[in-house]
Amino acid sequence: MAQEKQRPDRAWIEKKVREVVGANLQVAADEVKDEDNFVYDLGADSLDLTELAAALEEEFGIEIPESEFNRVMTVSRVADYVESQLQ
Repeated sequence: MAQEKQRPDRAWIEKKVREVVGANLQVAADEVKDEDNFVYDLGADSLDLTELAAALEEEFGIEIPESEFNRVMTVSRVADYVESQLQ
């Protein structure tokens, strides 16, 4: 993704998070709900989570420390974190 100077809006961030989650966890992006837990609701294992974190970092051009990623295990919480990092 090209770096954008203008801060993306929340809806765009959530859409991108859903797309990345869907692609990495083999789930249709439109079936991923904001509060679905990546492990409990979407069946991610530890390798899936590592790959998902890397994909999100690449998509948004940010770093997500492992300790932080372990606390943001839903689309909504990842979007909160991404939004805070892009400000």
